[in-house]
Amino acid sequence: MIFLIEYNRRKGLIVSFEEFDDSNRLEAEKIRLDIELSLSRRGVDHEVVLLQAANQEALRRTHRRYFENPQELVRRRA
Repeated sequence: MIFLIEYNRRKGLIVSFEEFDDSNRLEAEKIRLDIELSLSRRGVDHEVVLLQAANQEALRRTHRRYFENPQELVRRRA
């Protein structure tokens, strides 16, 4: 699976989240580029990433920062 995430770093929130089959990588890349260009034109500072994982559960384990707030991340390290 391929996951497209638009993330507001300042607020620590996911703005948009989409899933694509691996066979739709080109479509996901095009959408990511469109989002980045739109954000740039509007002067919006969001992070836009494409990530690949077996499933959403695996993605949540490997990229916790997108899904948990800072307090939750700190608690996990303690």
